[in-house]
Amino acid sequence: MIGSRICHDLISPIGAISNGLELLCMTTAAPSGPEMSLIQQSCDNATARIRFFRIAFGTAADTRDIPITEARKTLANHYAGTRISAEWHSPQDCGRDITQLAYLTALCLETALPQGGMIRLELMEKAIVGTAQGKQVRRDQPVWDVLAESRNEEPTDIIPAHVQFPLLAHLCTERGCPVRLNITDETAILRVDLSPDPV
Repeated sequence: MIGSRICHDLISPIGAISNGLELLCMTTAAPSGPEMSLIQQSCDNATARIRFFRIAFGTAADTRDIPITEARKTLANHYAGTRISAEWHSPQDCGRDITQLAYLTALCLETALPQGGMIRLELMEKAIVGTAQGKQVRRDQPVWDVLAESRNEEPTDIIPAHVQFPLLAHLCTERGCPVRLNITDETAILRVDLSPDPV
C-alpha cells in the first residue's frame, strides 16, 4: 500500500511536467536541441518506471485484468535505455496479481545480469516462467536463498536494491505458489507455480 501511494503521488507531477514540455514544444519560441530531448526522455523514463513499480510493489487487491499489450509495454518501457531488454509472452490478459508476480520475477532476474542481457517472461497454463540470459550470469548471490521454500525466518540483511526478493517470497508463500530456481553460467530460470485460484 505504501508503494502504491508513493507511485500515485509521483505520477501526477511527472505527467504534468511531460505535458508542459509538449505544450512548450508547440510554441514558436520553443527551445530545441539535445537539452529538451534529454528532459523529455527523462520524464518518459520516470513515468515508465513508476507505472512498473506501481504494479510490482503495490497492492494486488484489484484483480481486474491488465491488457496484455499494456503489460508488455510497461515491462519494455521499464528497461528502455538500459543494458537489459525484456519480453512478456502471454496468450491472454492477466490479472494484476499475476502481473505483479511476473514483474517481481523480472526484478529478481535482472540482478543476475550485471553486464546486461535478455529477460523473457512467459505465462504458461499454471506457471510464470522467467528466463534471464546474458554473457555473464551471477549465480553466487546469497540473496537467491530468500526464495528457498525451506527458509522460515524473515531475512534481516536485505539491501534496498534487493527488496523484490523477500516481497516475491512473501507473496508466493501467501498465495500458495511454489518457487523454483535454476541458474547456470549463461541462464537463470525462475519459475513460479501458480495456485488454482491466485489471490
